[in-house]
Amino acid sequence: MNDSFSDRLRCCEMRWYVLSTKSNHEKQAEQNLRRMGVESFLPLLQEQRVIRSKVRTVIAPLFPGYLFVRINLSEHYRAVTYARGVRKIVEFGATPVEVDIAMIDAIKSRLPGPEVCVLERPKELSSGQLVQIKDGPFVGLEAVFMRQMSGHQRAVVFLRTLALQARVVLEIDQLISDAAA
Repeated sequence: MNDSFSDRLRCCEMRWYVLSTKSNHEKQAEQNLRRMGVESFLPLLQEQRVIRSKVRTVIAPLFPGYLFVRINLSEHYRAVTYARGVRKIVEFGATPVEVDIAMIDAIKSRLPGPEVCVLERPKELSSGQLVQIKDGPFVGLEAVFMRQMSGHQRAVVFLRTLALQARVVLEIDQLISDAAA
């Protein structure tokens, strides 16, 4: 096929791109884009968070500050770029980054419901509790649980070994209560 003809065909195809959104405006940007008739995908994450001393279920974007759109770049570039809530189309250099449809399908296949992924409730550990690290580079070591990082599935632990004393940030899944070990 002629290169100029294939270039013209490519410019008319619908492809997936990543949009950078204004801070905390992912849902607003998605709604505005859908109103304009643009196919968008905003994967959401449902998790348990402690807010004002109460455990609450929160639904937030899986990729904060970003969402995916399927557009014909030559037709929709300007409208998408200037949609309310959108900062810009993510680019490398001056070229918008295309996202392979296999990547979008892989994300969608991991979502149990319509665009919402559910995270397990974090383990209940208390400050000062002895824990054992069950995974990662520190596997098998004992540590003292200090605190869980707010809004994350991570924890800060105090690691004590013969030659090292350090604070380490680990995934909460890597820890088990020393009583359970």
